[in-house]
Amino acid sequence: MGISKLVLLIATALAMIAVLVPTIHKDLWVYRIFDYPRLQKFVIIGVLLALWIFFFHESRTWPDLLAMGCLSISFLYLGYLIVPFTPLGKKMIYEDTAQDDRQVMTVLVANVYQYNKSYKKLLDLIKVRDPDVVFIVETDQVWLDNLKEIKQEYPHSIEIPKDNTYGLLFYSKLPVLHSEINYLIDDEIPSIIADVAFSDKQVRIYGLHPAPPVPQESMHSTDRDAEILLVGKMAKKHNGPCMVIGDLNDVAWSYTTNLFLKTSGLLDPRHGRGLYSTFHAKYPLLRWPLDHFFVSNDFHLKNIKVEKSIDSDHFPISIQLVFCKVDDSDAEKADSEDRELASEKISRGLNNDPK
Repeated sequence: MGISKLVLLIATALAMIAVLVPTIHKDLWVYRIFDYPRLQKFVIIGVLLALWIFFFHESRTWPDLLAMGCLSISFLYLGYLIVPFTPLGKKMIYEDTAQDDRQVMTVLVANVYQYNKSYKKLLDLIKVRDPDVVFIVETDQVWLDNLKEIKQEYPHSIEIPKDNTYGLLFYSKLPVLHSEINYLIDDEIPSIIADVAFSDKQVRIYGLHPAPPVPQESMHSTDRDAEILLVGKMAKKHNGPCMVIGDLNDVAWSYTTNLFLKTSGLLDPRHGRGLYSTFHAKYPLLRWPLDHFFVSNDFHLKNIKVEKSIDSDHFPISIQLVFCKVDDSDAEKADSEDRELASEKISRGLNNDPK
């Protein structure tokens, strides 16, 4: 066997492992980290399959046929999983194309990277985009001090600066009728609830930034999954328009996010439109969608946009929404098994019991 073929076989074996690992529903980070680069795996497997076909299409040996067969199945499988997040997929939240005078609610989410010093870039973006609500994560006291001028235009705020990269700042032009600061799973990681008045209605906003499953942060995804799903259950119980926003440190296609959509009944505007990848801003080949908006079926989508860089490792992302007649035809449905699994994951997070 030649060196080139051996290298191709090894690369194929590694690619197959990368495809199979996310199907193992374990919380340890080495399993969950493979959830993220789905598009990258799709491209790599496509390249490997093309190389096999080009150089060994006449081969009839079982290792070669097995390699090509596994790559073909994986390529189709990953393509099937990616299609919902392209214009070829079905839109989960309908677009609003009306040109009337209805009020549009604009929300901006920005993970600024705590050690980033480009405060003015964020302030300039806020001035240009002029959102109704701004949710900023990874903010310490230095960020809070350098964003003070924002309060001239955004008089309603929730400010939780922290030095552990889990600080949150929430600013709103819309009146905040009720607010909460919660530590749902970890005593050092806050989340917020804000009820804002918009277009003669009250909109509940859940803002969160759970820890990612990486060794320097958390060895398991248990806490992250539990916080996401717990907020999803809260959103499901809420009787009225609501949205979940923030850097969830999870990708739009993960097992946890799918379970969240089923149990919350919320809608993902990425479905049928695109990936809208926000991380990593500095490495174009290593990007995936970590910053999210999930909205109730009280809204139609006007626009969603990944904003220009503010020198963070994340791009900010914004959304424009309008109220619509409630229609739950596109919401995911949770069955009894989904609800039981969500409750189990939440319980493990609350009891620090990783799977």
